[in-house]
Amino acid sequence: MADRLTQLQDCLDQLATQFYASIRYITTHHDSLPLPTEPKLNPEDATPDSPQTFAAAQRELARDLVLKEQQIEYLISVLPGIGTSEREQQERLRVLERELREAEEERGKAVREKEEVLERLDRVIRRVRRV
Repeated sequence: MADRLTQLQDCLDQLATQFYASIRYITTHHDSLPLPTEPKLNPEDATPDSPQTFAAAQRELARDLVLKEQQIEYLISVLPGIGTSEREQQERLRVLERELREAEEERGKAVREKEEVLERLDRVIRRVRRV
């Protein structure tokens, strides 16, 4: 599963796609009404829906947009750091940096110890070969 920030970016991309699809639908399926002084024009690829079908589709598109927006709002609300002050976040970062340094020191000790053990093992193997 992706992290929350990636999920948020994916939702924003999906929302943009839904906006485009909604505008495209409305552009190609509405029955264009001319201005009083203009002739009625329909784009070549327009296939107007009945007013009832068009209204139902508009409601469904709007509902989909609202649901996606609510999903985005939820993801934003659960992002780390939401609800904590900048000072608290900075303090948390300092604690994490200290823990990271300590873990790195332990890892360094373990690597050095491993190298020492390997050297001792190598010496033992060489002595056994000589015998």
